[in-house]
Amino acid sequence: MMLKITIAQLNYTVGDIEGNVTKMTQAAQQAWADGSEMVVFSELSLTGYYPGDLLDDPHFMRRVEQGLASLRQASRQLRQLVWVVGAPIAHDGRGKRLSNALLAIKGGEVLLSYAKQLLPSYNIFNERRHFEPGPDVAPVLRVGEARIGFMVCEDGWNDAGQEYEVNPFQRMRDAAPDLVVSLNASPSDIGKRDLRQRVFAQASARHGLPLLYVNQVGGQDQIVFDGASFAVEPQAGIVYEARRFTEDVTTLRFENGRFLTLEGRQPEKVSVEGLSAMAFYRAQIVLGLRDYARRCGFKQAVVGSSGGIDSALTLALAVDALGPENVAAVTMPSSFSSAGSVDDSVALCRNLGIELFHHPIAELVQTYGRQFEATYGRALQALPLENLQARIRGTILMAHSNTFGHLLLTTGNKSEIAVGYCTLYGDTNGGLGLIGDLYKTEVFALSRHVNEAAGREVIPVAILEKEPSAELAPGQKDTDSLPPYPVLDEILKYVVEGDVLTPHEHAQAKACVEALERTAEGQALITRVRQMVARNEYKRHQAPPIIRVRSRAFGAGRQMPIAAQHL
Repeated sequence: MMLKITIAQLNYTVGDIEGNVTKMTQAAQQAWADGSEMVVFSELSLTGYYPGDLLDDPHFMRRVEQGLASLRQASRQLRQLVWVVGAPIAHDGRGKRLSNALLAIKGGEVLLSYAKQLLPSYNIFNERRHFEPGPDVAPVLRVGEARIGFMVCEDGWNDAGQEYEVNPFQRMRDAAPDLVVSLNASPSDIGKRDLRQRVFAQASARHGLPLLYVNQVGGQDQIVFDGASFAVEPQAGIVYEARRFTEDVTTLRFENGRFLTLEGRQPEKVSVEGLSAMAFYRAQIVLGLRDYARRCGFKQAVVGSSGGIDSALTLALAVDALGPENVAAVTMPSSFSSAGSVDDSVALCRNLGIELFHHPIAELVQTYGRQFEATYGRALQALPLENLQARIRGTILMAHSNTFGHLLLTTGNKSEIAVGYCTLYGDTNGGLGLIGDLYKTEVFALSRHVNEAAGREVIPVAILEKEPSAELAPGQKDTDSLPPYPVLDEILKYVVEGDVLTPHEHAQAKACVEALERTAEGQALITRVRQMVARNEYKRHQAPPIIRVRSRAFGAGRQMPIAAQHL
């Protein structure tokens, strides 16, 4: 028994039905040229993942129907090829109006339709809002000499039986297909690749079922899909992996229970280690920005350059994604800014090959201050004066964005966002945050990685070595308001992410918190951090989206009330 099957790991745009159909058709033509008998696309490939409340729009659903008609028509031109696609379809009966479905199409006819059984409603997922679960069945289709069983994403994640009463893998084992094909839209975060491969390799071995896992790739709003589709054999484990962070259309041979290349050779050995954490963060953020800008119609970006580590890393990542010719920086010194902050911005932008604009704000701050005192009879000072500087800078950057059409990138890191060490309508202005899911200690680590990977000083050593400061008051340092970042970050990981951390990170954060809890001073510090996180929820609700690199990112992944008693 031999089957040629094509993995179509593609970068879809949510809502671009016509564009997605074109991508799928081109991949099917490549599969046909390879002599493939089946081409497999990812979950909700027709609409892109996730359409959200577009699914409630009748006009959108009419376009979905037209897209399905276009796919069926295209399949008539490649009559012997089975297209396995993901799409929302009408659900008959009680419950939600739609199903998250898998369709097998050949020669213009739908040979098989299967509705996803397990609908995730946790973290960033909310599929139960729109879809009705499918029945407890194991869909199987004969393609050539092979019997193929099908799953959709979450269906394959419950083999341990801890999250849902239904285990589709058990039903699939009873059906005993030659091969299981799983369509997925599995977002990427640190450790997710390893988790996917471990879960599905264990299920494959437990049930004796070879499996092909097809994922999508690309950035969509906050989330990024890394691709990394793979094939697993029950005894050998993971034997093939598609490329990460890029489209990949590859035809494999499935022969007598084994996966081979199109030429009949064993696939290249899959690396167990994968990317380092820093290489992963960089690849994820760069793809996320590139796709966000492209889908939203931006070709260029602008960043406020403070001379600090956060803006330096944001600029370096923006250059990676968009190219130096498409990135601009603005330095906006005030009377409190050190000479080094401007000099370091100049050196950074020279290293990156980008244009730096100088827009001092000292005179603007003085003008605001004089008018404020004339109006209210009291001087503008302390926190209001600090926030004013940040808001003037935010206004200048938005004026730049409006004038030149650049996407404004915010520069806040996860540590600062968590405790509210940022100014609404100031440094939170912008369309997208690149490092908002990186803790401050990780910002330093990734900056060093950028330099090491380049083999030169991209981010000046002076920036890497200077003590973090907002420079909004004389002699100000971050540690005036916050615990040292190595301590703060461990507390935040434990408080914000907890058991969704990687095992190593969880153990490290737990050990730090437990050590602090042994003293009254440490207990007070933990309480203070918890209070800062809680009372700054309103800022996070108003902040721009951030690119997600961790399992629990601020935004859709952590939904907390604002007006609540947290402690």
